[in-house]
Amino acid sequence: MVLVPSTIQKPSICQLAGNFFHRYNQEEPILVHRVLIVSPHFPPINAADHQRVRMSLPYFEEFGWEPHVLAVRPDCVEAVQDPLLTKTVPPQIPVTYTGALPIQQTRRIGMSSLGLRCMPYLLRTGDRLLHQKKFDLIYFSTTVFIVMALSHKWHKRFGVPYVLDCQDPWLSDYYKQSGASLPPGGRLKYEFSQLQAKLVEPKVLSKVSHVISVSPAYPKTLQRRYQHLSPEQFTVLPFGAPETDFEQLPTFNIQQNIFDRNDGKRHWVYVGRGGNDMALALRTLFLGIQSERHRHPEQWRSVQLHFVGTSYAPKDRAVKTVEPIAQELGVADLVTEHTDRIPYFEALQVLIDSDAILLIGSNDSGYTASKLYPCILARKPILAIFHQESSVVDILHRCQAGRAITFAPENQPNDLLAEVTIQLQKLLSLPKGYQPETNWTAFQPYTAREMTRKQCAIFDQCLTSVS
Repeated sequence: MVLVPSTIQKPSICQLAGNFFHRYNQEEPILVHRVLIVSPHFPPINAADHQRVRMSLPYFEEFGWEPHVLAVRPDCVEAVQDPLLTKTVPPQIPVTYTGALPIQQTRRIGMSSLGLRCMPYLLRTGDRLLHQKKFDLIYFSTTVFIVMALSHKWHKRFGVPYVLDCQDPWLSDYYKQSGASLPPGGRLKYEFSQLQAKLVEPKVLSKVSHVISVSPAYPKTLQRRYQHLSPEQFTVLPFGAPETDFEQLPTFNIQQNIFDRNDGKRHWVYVGRGGNDMALALRTLFLGIQSERHRHPEQWRSVQLHFVGTSYAPKDRAVKTVEPIAQELGVADLVTEHTDRIPYFEALQVLIDSDAILLIGSNDSGYTASKLYPCILARKPILAIFHQESSVVDILHRCQAGRAITFAPENQPNDLLAEVTIQLQKLLSLPKGYQPETNWTAFQPYTAREMTRKQCAIFDQCLTSVS
């Protein structure tokens, strides 16, 4: 258990003055409340599920909330690390790190899950913090879902309301309904996690004050499952756009190792997970490339596609899900799949160095790519292939940041061939260095500051309903 201040430059005089005048002009006293944020993954761990918290921390105080983060020590987490992430967390934010059972020992009995390994440590440390300080709210923002079981225990013991940030479905029948053959981590691990969800989720949802979700589909599912929950207890809130990360990126002088940006080729990149649920979108893309290359082979000699970080599994257990489809459709010589996840800021540099960005969507309508906003901020041409109900499509169109090809559940790749070839032709016609004319005014509601304001409004609402 360690209390660690983060390392980042202190706010400038202009920033402090701006905050002062912002508060002064409100003409109301700022009431500061305390929120305990439970996020097992935290910098320097390079994990997607702490990004909402990390990007919100600089703005909580502005909206009347004092955060305290409860996380797991990096040496206890089996994941890629990016030390630069710690430089983005304000130094005044207290972060309490706990331990976890050693993975080398627990793996022998089939218990390598971080959630199960860290639960007793989080419980003990959380008990101590809640005894020592007065917290007005507890906020669970993580995909390590099992730790959400602590919410009900702490509510009963300390009477503190809690909010859940459900970034992905916890209890889900997606793999049974879709017939997908291999869930993340393998079928045995997935079935065990779903058994946990069946036992724990009902208790956790019984006393929850509010549920935040990145997808509009999940609140509907939960309301059907738990009829005591009202629509007012749900808010759909995407991750905020990491503008400050892109501002700091040039100062880090990062050299990405995925491709050579000066080799004269056109490098199109996708950064994110792969999976069987993305097979339709990938087949659509590769079928279009196959068709266009047959007609105009000379145009494709300089094009290379890179799919980066497609597997969450360690290198020795990672399974490629992109290259096999490229091989099937005869475009394998244009496609390279890097299953390993790379450090966060190196991934941003890959986007910056690219000539175009690909966004590949799931056949699950509830899938919303949190990586959308970094792709927009990279200021590169974007081609997305997504389910027609995904919010990604609406955001891209609204911000005029890229082109989207949409599909319905009944579609086959051939159904979309005409549209995808048109978009590929447009992408190839753009000069190197082209930047889209993004509508940054329309993009403003998706910034990290605005998303934090909405989070804090939810927190305020929870306190009002309790009182």
